[in-house]
Amino acid sequence: MPPDASLPDLRITLLGTGTSTGVPVLGCDCDVCTSPDPRDDRLRCACYIEAGPLGILVDAGPDFRQQARRHNIDRIDAVCFTHHHFDHTAGIDDLRPYFYRNRRPMPCYCNADTARSLQRKYDYIFGDDPYPGAARVDLHSVDTSFTISSRHNDACAVPVQPVPMKHGSTPTTGWRIGSFAYLTDANSIPESSLALLNGVETVVLDALRPRPHPTHFSFEEGIAMAKRIDARDTYFIHMTHDVLHAEQDNQLPDGIHLGYDGLTLCVTAPS
Repeated sequence: MPPDASLPDLRITLLGTGTSTGVPVLGCDCDVCTSPDPRDDRLRCACYIEAGPLGILVDAGPDFRQQARRHNIDRIDAVCFTHHHFDHTAGIDDLRPYFYRNRRPMPCYCNADTARSLQRKYDYIFGDDPYPGAARVDLHSVDTSFTISSRHNDACAVPVQPVPMKHGSTPTTGWRIGSFAYLTDANSIPESSLALLNGVETVVLDALRPRPHPTHFSFEEGIAMAKRIDARDTYFIHMTHDVLHAEQDNQLPDGIHLGYDGLTLCVTAPS
C-alpha cells in the first residue's frame, strides 16, 4: 500500500514487548528477570495506534486489561489480530467494558486461520447463540487492504494493509498503516509481502533473542530483515529474558533499537 497523503499523523504506543511468558519469567532469578531497569519488564506483545481520533488495537493478549489501565485506553474502534496464539488473543473478553457506553459492534480483523481458531475457542462470543454479556465484536477475515472507520460518529477512516507472514507453520499477519508497519510474530516474510512494505519509515519487528529459534526471527535475522525493509527506524519486540536492554540495545546497528513497554512512536503522515 503506497503512502496516502490523506492519512493523519500516527501515535503508536507499545503496550507490551515480551514473549509469550512475559518478562520476568515466573520463578526465574536470572539477570534480566531481576533487573531494576523498567525496560526489562515486558508484558505480552500488543500495541495501540492513535490515527487522528481513531484508536486501533493490535492484539489483545492476557495482559490487555493491565495495559489498557496503564495507558488510559478509553477508545477502541477496531482490533487487528496478528494470529490466534494465547499471548495475542486471551484478553478478548476484556474488550467488554468498551461496549458499556457504546453498543456499536467492534470489528476485529485477522487472517482466515485466526478467524477459524477464534470462532472455535470463543464460541460464547462468535457462536450461533452468543452469551448476552459478551463483547460485541465482529470477525472479518481479510487478505487485502481495507478501511477502519469510527465507532464514535467521527467522520474519519484509515486505510490498512495486511502483510502476510509465517511464524513457523502458522500464518500470521503484519499490519501497515501509512508509513508505519507492525510485524510480529514471524520468522519469514515472503517477497510478495516485502513489496507491500515499500516506503515504510517506521517498523516494529519480531526479534526474539540473539540465539536462533524455529519460529521467530533471531537478532541476526531481524537485523537482516530490517535492512531488507530499509525503514528509517526499526524497533525489535517479542523479546525473551535472554535480552538485557541496556547491554544489547547498544550493540544494534544504527537505526535499529530495542522496543520497550510504554515506548511511544510518532509517525508523521506523508506530506
